[in-house]
Amino acid sequence: MNRIYLSVVIPAYNEVNNLKRGVLNSVYEYLSSCDYKWEVLVVDDGSSDETAEMVESFAKTHKDFRLMREPHRGKGGTVIAGMLEAKGDLILFADMDQSTPIDQVEKLIAEINKGADIAIGSRKGRPGQPIVRKIMAYGWMVLRTLILRLPYKDTQCGFKLFRREVARKIFKKMKIFNDKILGHGGASVTAAFDLEILYIARKTGYKVSEVPVEWYEYGERRAVNPIKDSYEGLRDLLKVRWNAIKGEYE
Repeated sequence: MNRIYLSVVIPAYNEVNNLKRGVLNSVYEYLSSCDYKWEVLVVDDGSSDETAEMVESFAKTHKDFRLMREPHRGKGGTVIAGMLEAKGDLILFADMDQSTPIDQVEKLIAEINKGADIAIGSRKGRPGQPIVRKIMAYGWMVLRTLILRLPYKDTQCGFKLFRREVARKIFKKMKIFNDKILGHGGASVTAAFDLEILYIARKTGYKVSEVPVEWYEYGERRAVNPIKDSYEGLRDLLKVRWNAIKGEYE
């Protein structure tokens, strides 16, 4: 059977510490126990450390792992590139640090099997997360509800599963972060990335299921700049609203 059932897309930027922690081994061990065909695409965002070389070395001894080398343009463009390249019937994007463990994908697959087009992870309590991130998350929830009317409890969890045909339509329609692919630098992605995905999904009429998942803070995330990050997130959130008004997502 050559048909790939599940693709896992993992964006990577300067991930040496996580790689040394054995995150790819954990992904491999779990997927190897599954009874379906799978692939893992690690999409390197032009890392300045040895991330790409370490992933490439891992892939040589672990079949069905693949490295995609991309120019340094930020997480949004990196995820989009991987999602459009993936071959699976279902496509998951997940963080390299495995803050949501890969085995949680079964909860999302169950929702797809019930008829959902997209299943998104929802964190509860966010144990170990710094208080400043929790405050920013609450403020972001208020803004996204007021501006985009999205009904989800947690839009920002980096653990989302799509039917392949749905993923292709959504990621090709994205405006803000597809535009940034053409020349935007920086390793981060504003919170509006996930919101643009989910707004397009609802606008298009796709069924989205929100699923509680395990989540852990491993301390490898970039430092938060409350003022800069809040400003950039609000700016891009308003861009999503403006694009919607202009009919860009039709």
